Amino acid sequence: MVADAQLESYFARIGYSGAKSATLQTLRQLHALHPATIAFENLDVLLKRPVTLASEALTAKLVSGGRGGYCYEQNALFLTVLRALGISASAVGAWGLWNAADAHASARPHMLLLVRLAEGQFLADVGFGGLTLNEPLRVEPDVEQSTTHGVYRLVCRRDEFQLQTLLCGTWRALYQLSLREQTPAEWEVANWYASTHPDSIFTKSLMAARSVGESRYALLDNRFRVYRGDGSIEESMIATPEHLGRVLRNDFNINVPQGCEKVLARAVRAPE
Repeated sequence: MVADAQLESYFARIGYSGAKSATLQTLRQLHALHPATIAFENLDVLLKRPVTLASEALTAKLVSGGRGGYCYEQNALFLTVLRALGISASAVGAWGLWNAADAHASARPHMLLLVRLAEGQFLADVGFGGLTLNEPLRVEPDVEQSTTHGVYRLVCRRDEFQLQTLLCGTWRALYQLSLREQTPAEWEVANWYASTHPDSIFTKSLMAARSVGESRYALLDNRFRVYRGDGSIEESMIATPEHLGRVLRNDFNINVPQGCEKVLARAVRAPE
């Protein structure tokens, strides 16, 4: 169980002052505020520091420490908060399909949440990088669901669902998910692989993302993109480690940890 003080610290961190009730309204408000404040980022992975999913460690890093994290950290923290509010939720897994061919796999390395409320079941995901949801989606297949960041739908794939988003008139798959709850042991293995294996995307490049109003900020090494609500995209290349550090602090709201000099230097040397 999360302590009351930890919960209040989380609310202060994301700027939430609403009711502490197990309602859909509470879920929606928290889901909007969390990715707008707590950025997606993988600095600890690149620094070769252990990534732990223990509740106290997540609060220390993402809440008190002013840091962000990747999907396991983000959604594990969000799951702890929802359960502390009396909201029934579980961690389920997905296989990423963004920029990949349709595939079937037994492993589901991406963590998201299945939330059960009086109004029905919803998907919550505050940790999918530049395509992170800012609203929960109802688990209802073949229904277009509009959010401030786009239009989504769930399509049945046997006994699973594929989450798709509408981009430039074309439906693009984000990931395929199962509603089966995965165990803490499964997440520990997935987290270990993502944070240590040389083939993991998180060990290769600096990544950061944040939801800002109707816009999305996304960083891949030294390429900084802003996706506007009107569909336009602004892109710039960051030339120096010092500038990159400022972008992480000012645009992504990240308290950049000490010892990042080599990580930042490597990111700005990355090929375009």
